[in-house]
Amino acid sequence: MRFLCNVGRAVSGWVSRTFRSTSSSAAALPLTADEPVTEHTPEDCPVCAHNEWDPLEEVIVGRAENACVPPFTVEVKANTYEKYWPFYQQYGGQTFPKDHVKKAVTEIEEMCNILQHEGVTVRRPEPIDWSVEYKTPDFTSTGMYAAMPRDILIVVGNEIIEAPMAWRARFFEYRAYRPLIKEYFRRGAKWTTAPKPTMSDELYDQDYPIRTVEDRHKLAAQGKFVTTEFEPCFDAADFIRAGTDIFVQRSQVTNFMGIEWMRRHLAPTYKIHIISFKDPNPMHIDATFNIIGPGLVLSNPDRPCRQIEMFKKAGWTVVTPPTPLIPDNHPLWMSSKWLSMNVLMLDEKRVLVDANETSIQKMFESLGIKSIKVSIRHANSLGGGFHCWTTDVRRRGTLQSYFL
Repeated sequence: MRFLCNVGRAVSGWVSRTFRSTSSSAAALPLTADEPVTEHTPEDCPVCAHNEWDPLEEVIVGRAENACVPPFTVEVKANTYEKYWPFYQQYGGQTFPKDHVKKAVTEIEEMCNILQHEGVTVRRPEPIDWSVEYKTPDFTSTGMYAAMPRDILIVVGNEIIEAPMAWRARFFEYRAYRPLIKEYFRRGAKWTTAPKPTMSDELYDQDYPIRTVEDRHKLAAQGKFVTTEFEPCFDAADFIRAGTDIFVQRSQVTNFMGIEWMRRHLAPTYKIHIISFKDPNPMHIDATFNIIGPGLVLSNPDRPCRQIEMFKKAGWTVVTPPTPLIPDNHPLWMSSKWLSMNVLMLDEKRVLVDANETSIQKMFESLGIKSIKVSIRHANSLGGGFHCWTTDVRRRGTLQSYFL
């Protein structure tokens, strides 16, 4: 096992140190007296997670405050359902309905309280005004939110990786998390930012032909997506961890260049496996294929995994979750009902699950897993379940191999 935090001593005052970056460039880091960097033993490193189920000790939970509807650009259109397109066309660049957001904020606060009651340290991103318009040399946009840390941050061992993202409305989303990440870095964590894409027009198929669900199925089956291979891009939520093996899908927001960047960056300790699904709108793997324990995975019956036999041959147990109970009239502007399986494991025997989803609670009970119930129906509307709304910063465990 490779440890990324080493025994050392605290360094304070104005000091210049050289760190090797992922782009092979080096930079001197000035530190003020009140901002010391400390190197720790691996056991003391504030960032450490190897999988999705080891005992959870610290987590980042997103914020619904100031959430804005993204402008209705080609990449947003490709990732949303047709019935909501008029909503985006009317409200793009404006805040989500305020009453709905207020209820989502209340739900997430209760979720944080319950996590703390279960012994988990909860951290939050900074509140930011996402309605402010910004301009780069390649595009103009407003922001979206800092609700889904899973999309932008992934912890692999003692390293926290910032994903480059693929939506223009999420270009500056990292700013809400930087104070936390800098704190983790000063305390000994390794911090990597993946290459930031320009998000110029060349990254997107401007003529991506979406009209019906059938269109989406055909395009996905043909390996055609709204994002091109112009430059690397990925959302962290398209990756899911199982020790030395990490599984990823090519999706509307994660291209093969982004996957290859992660493969090279994490080699040789970690192996990246590309898997695919019968999914008309692939975006984020954790409501399709959610690993909840060593050799135990929830597999969405509506989006079967094309490589599922590979997991069965490896001795894994594949569990089919029940049909979600969320009503048809509940708005889900950015996701499907299958957020019911987008759960967060607190350890192998405890899971954070929606209080309204009694069917999946019974499924977990049959697996010997206790359901910690929280209602986040209004938070679901913003595009995520418990797994999406969180990034696990520290889980108590060791790096192991669970596959092949």
